[in-house]
Amino acid sequence: MLRTVIASGLALALTLVSETPAATELPLERIKLPPGFAIELWARVENARQLTLGRHDGNGGTLFVGSMHAGKVHALRFGADYRVQEVSVVASGLQRPVGVAYRQGSLYVSTVSRILRYDDIERHLDDPPAAVLVTDQLPTERHHGWKFIAFGPDGKLYVPVGAPCNICEPDPQRYANIQRMNADGSGREIVAIGVRNSVGFDWQPQTGDLWFTDNGRDMLGDDLPPDELNRAPRAGLHFGYPYCHGGDLPDPEFGAGHSCAEFVAPAQKLAPHAAALGMRFY
Repeated sequence: MLRTVIASGLALALTLVSETPAATELPLERIKLPPGFAIELWARVENARQLTLGRHDGNGGTLFVGSMHAGKVHALRFGADYRVQEVSVVASGLQRPVGVAYRQGSLYVSTVSRILRYDDIERHLDDPPAAVLVTDQLPTERHHGWKFIAFGPDGKLYVPVGAPCNICEPDPQRYANIQRMNADGSGREIVAIGVRNSVGFDWQPQTGDLWFTDNGRDMLGDDLPPDELNRAPRAGLHFGYPYCHGGDLPDPEFGAGHSCAEFVAPAQKLAPHAAALGMRFY
């Protein structure tokens, strides 16, 4: 199951490519996929990052795409054949608007320190509405400041907040955690702590458990520590950072005085420095 989860996320992530000269030479044939999967270049979007589907049916729909340094959010309108018909910018001038999520006709966009909402977005793709502020209570640090976002099965908006460093001991109620809030930004609470930098998460359809990736620290060599795929069956669990990595590797700077047994071990270790950038159950 784990291989299917990871591979399906990879297939999705690479169907959009950043708009660079090298993109014309993308060696898609070298990407290894599970049986039954295929990959192709679907559209060119400047500095593409997270994707979310808007309304879609047999006649087509809209895909929204966040970005990193471009500071823009794009809307890709596609037809019944799933071919892109038009690409437009629905937001610009934002600080690392990586995360996008869609709910009840509204587009939610993360920036480094804010979550914004664009209401009734698909009626205004050519004349985007003004942004509504959902929250501005997120940290302003840019180190691991980009934020993948998604609505959970509980209807709440989930937001990871990365550590503001490679390795340090930040306030766990503010950094290195996964948070959730109501759709209007109220009721913000911590779901998981000890999470250095998660760039993708999803919920297991049968159990409803939250699963997420975590990218491990640097400066311990090429082979340590492993990155992680983690499972959080309930809120409030600690996944080790900065004291323990991969479930069994004490940190040489911050591990003293802690046992790795205090923390939740990963469900699956990933390759060191693999930097998983998304996951989906399929």
